[in-house]
Amino acid sequence: MVEPQTQFEERFAGLSADEAALRFAQFGPNEPVRLRRGALLADLTALFANPLVVILLIAGLISFVLGNTADASIILIVILLGVTLNFVQTFRSSRAMDRLRAHVAPTATVLRAGIWREVHRRELVPGDVVKLGAGDMVPADGALLWSRDLYVQEAALTGESLPVEKDLMAASTAGSTEARAVFLGTSVVSGTGIARIHETGPRTMFGQIAERLAARPRETEFESSMRSFSLLILRTVVFLILFIVGTRVALHRGAFESFVFAVALAVGLTPEFLPMITSVTLARGAVRMADDQVIVKHLPAIQNFGTMDILCTDKTGTLTTGKMDLHSFVDFRGQSSGSVLGFAQWNSTFETGIRSPLDDAILSAPSNRTGNYVKCDEIPFDFERRRLSIVVKEDRGGSPVWRLITKGAPEGILSLSRFCETGQGIIALEAETRRISEATFSALSAQGFRVLAVAWRDVPRQERYSAQDEHSLVLAGFLAFSDPPSPDAAAALQAMNRDGVAVKILTGDNELVAGRVCRQVGLDPGKIVLGRELETTTDAALQHLAEETTVFARVTPMQKHRIINALRSRGHVVGYMGDGINDAPSLRAADVGVSVASAVDVARDAAEIILLRPGLAILHKGVIEGRRASANVLKFILMETSSNFGNMFSMAAASIFLPFLPMLPTQILLNNFLYDLSQVTIPSDVVDKEYLRQPRRWDMKLVRSFMLFIGPISSLYDFLTFFVLLALFHAGPSEFHTGWFIESLSTQTLVIFVIRTAHSPLRSRPSWPLTVTAVAVVTFGVMLPYLPLADLLGFTRLPWPFFVFLGASVTTYLVLVEIAKRLLFSFSITHGGTIARDPG
Repeated sequence: MVEPQTQFEERFAGLSADEAALRFAQFGPNEPVRLRRGALLADLTALFANPLVVILLIAGLISFVLGNTADASIILIVILLGVTLNFVQTFRSSRAMDRLRAHVAPTATVLRAGIWREVHRRELVPGDVVKLGAGDMVPADGALLWSRDLYVQEAALTGESLPVEKDLMAASTAGSTEARAVFLGTSVVSGTGIARIHETGPRTMFGQIAERLAARPRETEFESSMRSFSLLILRTVVFLILFIVGTRVALHRGAFESFVFAVALAVGLTPEFLPMITSVTLARGAVRMADDQVIVKHLPAIQNFGTMDILCTDKTGTLTTGKMDLHSFVDFRGQSSGSVLGFAQWNSTFETGIRSPLDDAILSAPSNRTGNYVKCDEIPFDFERRRLSIVVKEDRGGSPVWRLITKGAPEGILSLSRFCETGQGIIALEAETRRISEATFSALSAQGFRVLAVAWRDVPRQERYSAQDEHSLVLAGFLAFSDPPSPDAAAALQAMNRDGVAVKILTGDNELVAGRVCRQVGLDPGKIVLGRELETTTDAALQHLAEETTVFARVTPMQKHRIINALRSRGHVVGYMGDGINDAPSLRAADVGVSVASAVDVARDAAEIILLRPGLAILHKGVIEGRRASANVLKFILMETSSNFGNMFSMAAASIFLPFLPMLPTQILLNNFLYDLSQVTIPSDVVDKEYLRQPRRWDMKLVRSFMLFIGPISSLYDFLTFFVLLALFHAGPSEFHTGWFIESLSTQTLVIFVIRTAHSPLRSRPSWPLTVTAVAVVTFGVMLPYLPLADLLGFTRLPWPFFVFLGASVTTYLVLVEIAKRLLFSFSITHGGTIARDPG
C-alpha cells in the first residue's frame, strides 16, 4: 500500500538546517560538472599563458640577463597592466552575470526541519527529502518514498522517448529498485512524488556522464563568427613573425632584436582585449536587458537574440493576457448545464498534473460538485491524447460505483463519445446530436473562447486504468474560457514587424480561436495550416509552407519542432517562446529559446532567455538590447582589423628598409596598450537607430574588407610620416620613434569616431565615456616626450612644425577613412550586408 503524502509528512521531518550545512561542506554543491577549484587564479594564469605573452616574458628575461634592465622592466610593466585590466574587467562582467543568473537559478522543494521550502537546486545534499510534480526537473539522484501517478521522462539518460511510470506498488511486488529510482537530468511529465536524495553533483549518473563527455552548448552564430575572426588574425600573426624574422636575418640584422621586435609587433596586431571587450559588452547588454525584465543565461545568446528574424510562439500569454476566466458551461446544445461544471471541478480537484490557468478558473467558480467521490486512479495528460482522466469511487448505500471523468480537447472527446446528457437524461450521440454538438463547439470557438469538453462513463472496478478505458463516453458538455487580448499586444506586434521580426503562432488550439485572437490584435492570420495537414507534408515542402504561413493550429509538440527546423533550414534565425513541458524540444531546437519565470522547470532549463514578465513588449526590448550589444562588439573588431592592422603592416615593411627599428619593442607594447585602453569604453557607446531596426548578422567579408581597404589608408599615412620625418626633419632613430609613435597612436585611436557609425561622425555622437578615453589617450601620447618617463621609453622632444603636420595628416586621414567607410557600407548593403546606412 502506497503511503499517503500527509502521513509521510508526519513521519519524516527531513534534515535540519545544521545537518544540511554539514553535508553541503562535505559533498559540495549539487552541480553535475565539478566546479573548478581556484577558478580566479586559473583565469589569471590563462591570460599569462597566451603564447605571445610567454614569448615576450622570455624576451624580457633575456634582456634583463644581458643587462638591458630598462627594456625588461618596461616589457614586464606593460604586460602586467594589460593582463590586470583584462582580468578585472572580465571578472566584473562575470560577477554581473552570476548575479543575473541567480534570478532564474533552478530550485527544488525540500523538506527541512518539517517544513517544505524552496531552495536553490545547488544547495541540495544527500539525505534531503524533495517533492516532485509535473513539469519539475528531478534535482538529484534518489529513491521514491511516495508517489501518485508519477511518470518521468528519462530520454536524456536512456534515449527512451516514452515516459516511464514510477510505481512504488509494482516495485515492491517485483522487488525492483528501478521503478523507485529517479535521476538528475530527467523530468516529471505527470503525477506527484516524494523522494530521498542519495547522490548529488558529479556523483549522480548524469554528473558522471557530463564529466566524461564535458558537453558544451551548441555553438552560436556569434561564437562561430568570433572563431572565424580569431583564425584570420592567427594566420596573419604567424605570417608576420616569420616574414619579419626571416627577412631581417637575411639582411644580416640582429636576430634577437628582430625576434623581439616581431613578437611585439604580433602582440600589437593580436586583439588580446577582444575576449574582455566582448565579455564586458555582452554583460552590459545583459544588465540593461535585466532592467527590462529579461534575463540572459548564456551570454553569446544575446547576439542570436539580436539577429532573430522569426519568433514562433503560442498565442496564450503572448497575444493574450494568459488569465483565463470561465465564461460559460453548456450542454451539447449550448444551454447552461451545472453538470458540466460539477464533473470538471471533480476532475481538476483530483488532478495531480500541472495546475493550469484553466483548472484555476474551473475551481474558482462556485462549487457545483455533487456526490461524495474518492479518487482511485488517474490517466495523466499527454500531448497526443490532449486530455486527462480521473477515476473515482462513490458509495451509494453500500453499492459502490466507479466512474471515469475526463476533460480535454473537444475534438478527441467528441470522437470517443457515444452518448450525451440532456436536461431530461442521457441520449445517444447520433448523427444529428453529433452535428449539434460540433456546431456548439464551433460557435464558441468562433467567438474566441478556449473550449474544453467534459465527458464521463461508469467503469468496472479494476487495479489500474489506462487510456484504453476512455471509450463509449457520455458527453456532459463544454466549458468556454475567455482569455482577452493583451493590451500591448497590437503595439508590440507592430514594433516587432517594424524591426524585422516576423511573429508566427504555433498553437494547439483550434483554428477558429487562433484566427479570432490574431485578428483582434491586428495580426493577419492568412491561411491557417492545421496540424493534420503536416502529417503528410514532406520536410522539403514544409520549409516553403512554414515561411509563407503565419498561424499553425492544432499542432503537436513534435510538429512545432519540425516547423522550427524547417525555418532554420531556410536560413532564418528562429526564436521560440514557450513555458510548458511540451515546449522543451522546441526551445532547444530554436536558435534562441525564450521562456518566462513562471514556466515549468523543464522549459526554463531549456531556454537561454528568461522573461521575468510575459509579453511581446518585454521580449521586443530584449531584442533591441541584443542588437545594441552585438553592434558594439562589431565596432571593436572593425577597429582592430582596420587602422591597427595598417599600422602593424607599416611597421613590418619599414623594419626591412630602415637601418634601425621603426619603433622599439617596448614602444610597440606601450602603443598597443594605450590603444586598447582607449577601446575599453566601446561597450558604453551609442548605436545607430538604423542598426537597431533590422536583424544584423555578422558578415566576415565586411571585416576582411575593412582590413584590406581601411588598413592600407592607415599605412599610406604611415609612409607619409616616414617621409616627412626622414626627408624634412632629418630625424634620427629617437626622433623617428617619437614622431611615428604619436602619429600611429593618434590615427588608430581617433578613427573610432569615424568607424563607430554608418553616418557622418558629426551627426552621430559617441558616448561621453568613449569620447573621454579616446581623447585622453591621444593627449597622453602627445605629452609623453615631455614627461620624465621620456628618456626611459626612448622618446625625445619634437619641433613644433611636426605637430602642424600631425594635425593636417590626422584630419585628412579621418576624411579619407570616412569616404572609404561609406563606399564599403554601400557595397555591403547592395550585396546583402549587415550595416545600416543613412538613406539620405
